[in-house]
Amino acid sequence: MTEKTALTPSTHTTPPAKFSHGVRKGNILQIAGQVGFLPAVEGQAPTPAGPTLREQTLQTFANVKAILEEGGASWDDVMMMRVYLTDVDHFAEMNEIYNAYFGEQNLKEAPSARTTVYVGLPKGLLIEIDALAVLS
Repeated sequence: MTEKTALTPSTHTTPPAKFSHGVRKGNILQIAGQVGFLPAVEGQAPTPAGPTLREQTLQTFANVKAILEEGGASWDDVMMMRVYLTDVDHFAEMNEIYNAYFGEQNLKEAPSARTTVYVGLPKGLLIEIDALAVLS
């Protein structure tokens, strides 16, 4: 039986509860919800990349990508992403950012299946993304 491996890149803070930023078991990599926090600085509280949806979305993609790489995966391995937005009015802007970002990634296929839902997040955070990757 394959063991689970918890993943926390050096750029990420220790999670606030008993979970990992990512977990790999065999060829499955589950990435926990990531937000637009800048890379961790020891002794400092996590800081959002900025107040705008664009800043936070691009940082969130960077945070997801760091976990993919830590687990030996890439965007091409992602099968499913869930995007959590705090404001339904951000949907069109997020799609523009999403399309531009993934247009620059030289992927073989569209990045993945995707679901977008609307939620409450901690104050100042506008977006959260989780992902499921299957490595070949």
